[in-house]
Amino acid sequence: MSRSFLIKVPASSANIGPGYDVLGVGLGLFLELEVTIDSSSSATDTSADSNNCLISYSEDSEGFGNVPLSSGDNLITKTALYVLRCSNIRKFPLGTKVHIRNPIPLGRGLGSSGAAVVAGVMLGNEVGQLGFSKQRMLDFCLMIERHPDNITAAMMGSFCGSFLRDMTPEEVERRSMPLSKVLPGSGEDTGIVPPLPPNDTGRHVKYNWNPKIKCIAIIPQFELSTADSRSVLPKAYTTEDLVFNLQRLAVLTNALTLDPPNPDLIYPAMQDRVHQPYRKILIPGLTEILQNVTPKTNKGLLGICLSGAGPTILALANENFEDIANEIINKFNKENVKCTWKLLDVAHDGATVEQLSV
Repeated sequence: MSRSFLIKVPASSANIGPGYDVLGVGLGLFLELEVTIDSSSSATDTSADSNNCLISYSEDSEGFGNVPLSSGDNLITKTALYVLRCSNIRKFPLGTKVHIRNPIPLGRGLGSSGAAVVAGVMLGNEVGQLGFSKQRMLDFCLMIERHPDNITAAMMGSFCGSFLRDMTPEEVERRSMPLSKVLPGSGEDTGIVPPLPPNDTGRHVKYNWNPKIKCIAIIPQFELSTADSRSVLPKAYTTEDLVFNLQRLAVLTNALTLDPPNPDLIYPAMQDRVHQPYRKILIPGLTEILQNVTPKTNKGLLGICLSGAGPTILALANENFEDIANEIINKFNKENVKCTWKLLDVAHDGATVEQLSV
Protein backbone atom coordinates (compact mmCIF):
# COMPACT_ATOMS: atom_id res chain seq x y z
CA MET A 1 0.00 0.00 0.00
CA SER A 2 1.31 3.44 -0.86
CA ARG A 3 0.03 6.97 -0.59
CA SER A 4 1.29 10.45 -1.26
CA PHE A 5 0.26 13.93 -0.14
CA LEU A 6 1.41 17.55 -0.22
CA ILE A 7 1.47 19.80 2.86
CA LYS A 8 1.70 23.56 2.29
CA VAL A 9 2.23 26.05 5.13
CA PRO A 10 2.45 29.81 4.58
CA ALA A 11 5.05 32.19 5.89
CA SER A 12 3.71 34.72 8.35
CA SER A 13 4.34 38.18 9.72
CA ALA A 14 3.61 38.85 13.39
CA ASN A 15 3.42 41.92 15.64
CA ILE A 16 1.65 43.87 12.89
CA GLY A 17 2.06 47.52 13.88
CA PRO A 18 0.84 47.87 17.48
CA GLY A 19 -0.13 44.18 17.73
CA TYR A 20 2.93 42.86 19.56
CA ASP A 21 2.40 39.14 20.32
CA VAL A 22 -1.23 39.57 19.21
CA LEU A 23 -1.60 40.08 15.45
CA GLY A 24 -0.32 37.88 12.65
CA VAL A 25 -0.96 37.53 8.94
CA GLY A 26 -0.36 34.51 6.71
CA LEU A 27 1.66 35.34 3.59
CA GLY A 28 1.64 33.74 0.15
CA LEU A 29 5.09 32.15 0.44
CA PHE A 30 4.78 28.45 1.19
CA LEU A 31 6.86 25.78 2.88
CA GLU A 32 6.01 22.57 0.98
CA LEU A 33 6.35 18.94 2.05
CA GLU A 34 5.81 16.24 -0.55
CA VAL A 35 5.37 13.04 1.40
CA THR A 36 5.32 9.48 0.06
CA ILE A 37 4.66 6.40 2.16
CA ASP A 38 5.33 3.03 0.54
CA SER A 39 5.56 0.17 3.01
CA SER A 40 6.19 -2.60 0.48
CA SER A 41 9.48 -4.34 1.26
CA SER A 42 10.81 -3.80 -2.25
CA ALA A 43 10.14 -0.07 -2.10
CA THR A 44 11.43 0.60 1.41
CA ASP A 45 14.64 2.63 1.15
CA THR A 46 17.48 1.21 3.24
CA SER A 47 18.89 4.72 3.63
CA ALA A 48 15.94 5.72 5.85
CA ASP A 49 16.94 6.51 9.43
CA SER A 50 16.00 4.67 12.63
CA ASN A 51 12.60 6.39 12.64
CA ASN A 52 11.80 5.01 9.16
CA CYS A 53 12.12 8.45 7.54
CA LEU A 54 14.16 9.69 4.61
CA ILE A 55 14.39 13.50 4.35
CA SER A 56 15.51 15.50 1.32
CA TYR A 57 15.45 19.20 0.40
CA SER A 58 15.21 20.94 -2.95
CA GLU A 59 18.41 22.79 -3.81
CA ASP A 60 16.60 26.12 -3.93
CA SER A 61 15.45 25.78 -0.31
CA GLU A 62 16.58 28.32 2.27
CA GLY A 63 19.38 26.85 4.33
CA PHE A 64 20.01 24.04 1.82
CA GLY A 65 23.02 22.03 2.89
CA ASN A 66 22.83 23.23 6.50
CA VAL A 67 19.48 21.77 7.58
CA PRO A 68 19.56 18.48 9.57
CA LEU A 69 18.47 15.44 7.55
CA SER A 70 17.97 13.19 10.56
CA SER A 71 14.30 12.95 11.53
CA GLY A 72 15.23 13.30 15.20
CA ASP A 73 17.07 16.57 14.62
CA ASN A 74 15.06 18.24 11.85
CA LEU A 75 12.43 20.53 13.44
CA ILE A 76 9.68 19.44 11.03
CA THR A 77 10.04 15.68 11.49
CA LYS A 78 10.98 15.97 15.16
CA THR A 79 7.69 17.79 15.74
CA ALA A 80 5.85 15.08 13.80
CA LEU A 81 7.43 12.42 16.03
CA TYR A 82 6.18 14.28 19.11
CA VAL A 83 2.61 14.25 17.72
CA LEU A 84 2.86 10.57 16.82
CA ARG A 85 4.26 9.54 20.20
CA CYS A 86 1.46 11.38 21.97
CA SER A 87 -0.74 8.73 20.30
CA ASN A 88 1.79 5.99 21.18
CA ILE A 89 2.99 5.63 17.59
CA ARG A 90 6.72 5.40 18.06
CA LYS A 91 8.01 5.88 14.49
CA PHE A 92 7.01 6.93 11.01
CA PRO A 93 5.40 4.26 8.84
CA LEU A 94 7.86 2.12 6.90
CA GLY A 95 8.88 3.72 3.64
CA THR A 96 8.23 7.36 4.63
CA LYS A 97 9.96 9.89 2.39
CA VAL A 98 9.66 13.63 3.01
CA HIS A 99 10.86 16.01 0.30
CA ILE A 100 10.92 19.63 1.46
CA ARG A 101 10.98 22.88 -0.47
CA ASN A 102 11.41 25.89 1.78
CA PRO A 103 11.47 29.38 0.22
CA ILE A 104 10.87 31.12 3.59
CA PRO A 105 14.03 33.00 4.66
CA LEU A 106 15.43 31.76 7.95
CA GLY A 107 15.76 34.05 10.95
CA ARG A 108 14.28 37.08 9.17
CA GLY A 109 10.94 37.59 10.94
CA LEU A 110 8.80 35.75 8.38
CA GLY A 111 7.75 32.84 10.57
CA SER A 112 10.15 30.17 9.28
CA SER A 113 10.21 28.24 12.57
CA GLY A 114 6.46 28.63 13.03
CA ALA A 115 5.85 27.24 9.54
CA ALA A 116 8.16 24.30 10.32
CA VAL A 117 6.27 23.51 13.54
CA VAL A 118 2.87 23.71 11.79
CA ALA A 119 4.17 21.52 8.97
CA GLY A 120 5.49 19.01 11.50
CA VAL A 121 2.21 18.76 13.39
CA MET A 122 0.28 18.34 10.16
CA LEU A 123 2.79 15.70 9.02
CA GLY A 124 2.35 13.73 12.23
CA ASN A 125 -1.43 13.98 12.00
CA GLU A 126 -1.45 12.84 8.38
CA VAL A 127 1.02 9.94 8.53
CA GLY A 128 -0.56 8.71 11.76
CA GLN A 129 -4.06 9.20 10.32
CA LEU A 130 -5.02 10.77 13.65
CA GLY A 131 -7.89 12.88 12.33
CA PHE A 132 -7.18 15.99 14.41
CA SER A 133 -8.97 19.23 13.59
CA LYS A 134 -6.96 22.35 12.85
CA GLN A 135 -7.86 23.68 16.28
CA ARG A 136 -6.48 20.55 17.96
CA MET A 137 -3.36 20.65 15.80
CA LEU A 138 -2.91 24.25 16.93
CA ASP A 139 -2.73 22.97 20.52
CA PHE A 140 0.20 20.73 19.59
CA CYS A 141 1.93 23.62 17.83
CA LEU A 142 1.60 25.79 20.93
CA MET A 143 3.39 23.21 23.05
CA ILE A 144 6.46 23.85 20.91
CA GLU A 145 6.18 27.40 19.57
CA ARG A 146 5.08 29.33 22.65
CA HIS A 147 3.75 32.46 20.94
CA PRO A 148 0.42 32.12 19.11
CA ASP A 149 0.64 35.02 16.63
CA ASN A 150 2.83 33.38 13.96
CA ILE A 151 1.51 29.88 14.62
CA THR A 152 -2.14 30.88 14.31
CA ALA A 153 -1.57 32.84 11.10
CA ALA A 154 0.35 29.94 9.56
CA MET A 155 -2.17 27.27 10.58
CA MET A 156 -5.42 29.18 10.08
CA GLY A 157 -4.36 31.76 7.48
CA SER A 158 -5.54 35.31 6.84
CA PHE A 159 -5.21 38.18 9.33
CA CYS A 160 -5.60 36.91 12.89
CA GLY A 161 -5.70 38.10 16.45
CA SER A 162 -4.87 35.46 19.05
CA PHE A 163 -4.15 34.83 22.72
CA LEU A 164 -3.53 31.94 25.11
CA ARG A 165 -6.45 31.24 27.41
CA ASP A 166 -6.19 31.00 31.19
CA MET A 167 -5.41 27.48 32.36
CA THR A 168 -5.93 25.31 35.39
CA PRO A 169 -2.85 24.54 37.55
CA GLU A 170 -2.70 21.05 36.03
CA GLU A 171 -2.78 22.49 32.51
CA VAL A 172 -0.14 25.06 33.40
CA GLU A 173 2.13 22.27 34.59
CA ARG A 174 1.73 20.48 31.25
CA ARG A 175 2.04 23.69 29.28
CA SER A 176 5.19 24.64 31.18
CA MET A 177 6.88 21.32 30.40
CA PRO A 178 10.43 22.05 29.16
CA LEU A 179 10.73 21.72 25.41
CA SER A 180 13.51 19.17 25.94
CA LYS A 181 10.82 16.89 27.40
CA VAL A 182 8.35 17.61 24.63
CA LEU A 183 10.97 17.22 21.89
CA PRO A 184 13.75 14.96 23.24
CA GLY A 185 17.21 15.60 21.83
CA SER A 186 17.89 13.73 18.58
CA GLY A 187 14.36 12.36 18.68
CA GLU A 188 15.38 9.17 20.44
CA ASP A 189 12.55 6.84 21.42
CA THR A 190 12.46 6.86 25.21
CA GLY A 191 9.28 4.79 25.27
CA ILE A 192 7.59 7.55 27.26
CA VAL A 193 4.34 9.06 26.01
CA PRO A 194 4.93 12.85 25.89
CA PRO A 195 2.58 15.26 27.66
CA LEU A 196 -0.59 15.90 25.68
CA PRO A 197 -1.30 19.58 25.08
CA PRO A 198 -4.33 21.08 26.86
CA ASN A 199 -7.41 21.45 24.66
CA ASP A 200 -8.14 24.82 23.04
CA THR A 201 -4.90 26.34 24.33
CA GLY A 202 -5.10 29.25 21.95
CA ARG A 203 -8.08 31.36 20.99
CA HIS A 204 -8.19 33.40 17.82
CA VAL A 205 -10.36 35.42 15.50
CA LYS A 206 -9.93 36.09 11.79
CA TYR A 207 -10.32 39.68 10.68
CA ASN A 208 -11.32 40.69 7.20
CA TRP A 209 -8.57 42.01 4.92
CA ASN A 210 -9.13 44.29 1.96
CA PRO A 211 -7.78 42.27 -1.02
CA LYS A 212 -6.46 45.46 -2.61
CA ILE A 213 -3.82 45.62 0.12
CA LYS A 214 -0.63 43.74 -0.75
CA CYS A 215 2.34 42.95 1.49
CA ILE A 216 5.83 44.04 0.50
CA ALA A 217 8.51 42.17 2.44
CA ILE A 218 11.92 43.86 2.33
CA ILE A 219 14.35 41.23 3.58
CA PRO A 220 17.83 42.22 4.84
CA GLN A 221 20.55 39.66 4.22
CA PHE A 222 21.33 38.91 7.83
CA GLU A 223 19.62 36.74 10.42
CA LEU A 224 18.26 37.91 13.76
CA SER A 225 17.16 35.36 16.32
CA THR A 226 13.90 35.89 18.17
CA ALA A 227 15.74 35.35 21.46
CA ASP A 228 18.23 38.13 20.69
CA SER A 229 15.47 40.43 19.49
CA ARG A 230 13.42 39.84 22.65
CA SER A 231 16.44 40.37 24.91
CA VAL A 232 16.49 44.12 24.20
CA LEU A 233 12.88 44.67 25.28
CA PRO A 234 12.08 46.20 28.70
CA LYS A 235 10.49 44.19 31.48
CA ALA A 236 7.86 46.88 32.15
CA TYR A 237 6.14 49.64 30.18
CA THR A 238 4.52 52.94 31.05
CA THR A 239 0.75 53.22 31.02
CA GLU A 240 1.11 55.90 28.35
CA ASP A 241 2.91 53.55 25.95
CA LEU A 242 0.48 50.68 26.52
CA VAL A 243 -2.53 52.94 25.94
CA PHE A 244 -0.84 54.27 22.79
CA ASN A 245 -0.64 50.72 21.36
CA LEU A 246 -4.08 49.63 22.53
CA GLN A 247 -5.76 52.62 20.91
CA ARG A 248 -4.07 51.94 17.58
CA LEU A 249 -4.71 48.21 17.77
CA ALA A 250 -8.44 48.85 18.11
CA VAL A 251 -8.42 51.03 14.99
CA LEU A 252 -6.06 48.99 12.81
CA THR A 253 -8.03 45.74 12.86
CA ASN A 254 -10.95 47.55 11.23
CA ALA A 255 -8.95 50.00 9.11
CA LEU A 256 -7.45 47.14 7.05
CA THR A 257 -10.95 45.99 6.06
CA LEU A 258 -12.15 49.32 4.64
CA ASP A 259 -12.47 50.11 0.94
CA PRO A 260 -10.83 52.14 -0.41
CA PRO A 261 -7.81 51.68 1.86
CA ASN A 262 -7.14 54.87 3.78
CA PRO A 263 -3.44 55.67 4.40
CA ASP A 264 -4.41 58.56 6.68
CA LEU A 265 -5.98 55.96 8.98
CA ILE A 266 -3.78 52.88 8.45
CA TYR A 267 -0.35 54.53 8.64
CA PRO A 268 -0.77 56.19 12.06
CA ALA A 269 -2.63 53.12 13.37
CA MET A 270 0.45 50.99 12.62
CA GLN A 271 2.71 52.98 14.96
CA ASP A 272 4.20 51.14 17.92
CA ARG A 273 5.91 51.93 21.23
CA VAL A 274 6.26 48.41 22.64
CA HIS A 275 8.97 46.71 20.58
CA GLN A 276 10.13 48.60 17.49
CA PRO A 277 11.86 51.50 19.33
CA TYR A 278 13.98 49.03 21.32
CA ARG A 279 14.99 46.88 18.36
CA LYS A 280 16.57 49.75 16.42
CA ILE A 281 19.96 48.91 17.97
CA LEU A 282 19.83 45.50 16.26
CA ILE A 283 18.65 46.66 12.82
CA PRO A 284 20.68 49.43 11.14
CA GLY A 285 18.43 52.00 9.49
CA LEU A 286 15.23 50.87 11.22
CA THR A 287 14.42 54.24 12.81
CA GLU A 288 15.09 56.14 9.56
CA ILE A 289 12.82 53.77 7.61
CA LEU A 290 9.92 53.78 10.06
CA GLN A 291 9.97 57.54 10.46
CA ASN A 292 10.64 58.71 6.90
CA VAL A 293 9.02 56.19 4.55
CA THR A 294 5.47 57.57 4.61
CA PRO A 295 2.39 57.77 2.38
CA LYS A 296 3.20 61.43 1.74
CA THR A 297 6.56 60.54 0.19
CA ASN A 298 5.59 57.19 -1.36
CA LYS A 299 2.41 56.92 -3.40
CA GLY A 300 0.48 53.74 -2.64
CA LEU A 301 2.07 53.13 0.75
CA LEU A 302 -0.51 52.45 3.47
CA GLY A 303 1.54 51.44 6.48
CA ILE A 304 4.92 50.08 7.55
CA CYS A 305 6.27 48.02 10.43
CA LEU A 306 8.87 45.52 11.52
CA SER A 307 7.88 41.98 10.58
CA GLY A 308 7.95 39.75 13.63
CA ALA A 309 11.24 40.06 15.49
CA GLY A 310 12.87 41.43 12.33
CA PRO A 311 14.95 42.31 10.49
CA THR A 312 12.40 42.14 7.63
CA ILE A 313 10.32 45.26 7.03
CA LEU A 314 6.67 44.76 6.10
CA ALA A 315 5.11 47.52 4.02
CA LEU A 316 1.41 47.48 3.16
CA ALA A 317 0.48 49.09 -0.15
CA ASN A 318 -2.11 49.10 -2.91
CA GLU A 319 0.11 50.34 -5.79
CA ASN A 320 3.64 51.47 -6.67
CA PHE A 321 5.08 48.34 -5.06
CA GLU A 322 8.52 48.30 -6.69
CA ASP A 323 9.21 51.98 -6.00
CA ILE A 324 8.27 51.54 -2.33
CA ALA A 325 10.53 48.49 -2.04
CA ASN A 326 13.42 50.32 -3.69
CA GLU A 327 12.99 53.32 -1.37
CA ILE A 328 13.41 51.06 1.67
CA ILE A 329 16.24 49.07 0.07
CA ASN A 330 18.12 52.30 -0.65
CA LYS A 331 17.85 53.35 2.99
CA PHE A 332 19.26 49.97 4.04
CA ASN A 333 22.04 50.37 1.45
CA LYS A 334 23.16 53.53 3.24
CA GLU A 335 23.79 51.31 6.26
CA ASN A 336 25.66 48.77 4.10
CA VAL A 337 22.81 46.27 4.49
CA LYS A 338 21.88 44.39 1.31
CA CYS A 339 18.25 43.34 0.80
CA THR A 340 15.90 41.42 -1.42
CA TRP A 341 12.16 41.95 -1.61
CA LYS A 342 8.99 40.00 -2.29
CA LEU A 343 5.45 41.10 -3.13
CA LEU A 344 3.04 38.78 -1.32
CA ASP A 345 -0.70 38.29 -1.10
CA VAL A 346 -2.40 37.22 2.11
CA ALA A 347 -2.68 33.42 2.45
CA HIS A 348 -6.33 33.12 3.40
CA ASP A 349 -6.54 29.33 3.73
CA GLY A 350 -3.52 28.82 5.95
CA ALA A 351 -1.97 25.34 6.04
CA THR A 352 -3.40 22.74 3.68
CA VAL A 353 -3.04 19.04 2.84
CA GLU A 354 -3.63 17.77 -0.69
CA GLN A 355 -3.80 14.06 -1.46
CA LEU A 356 -1.74 13.16 -4.53
CA SER A 357 -2.19 10.29 -6.95
CA VAL A 358 0.50 7.63 -6.64
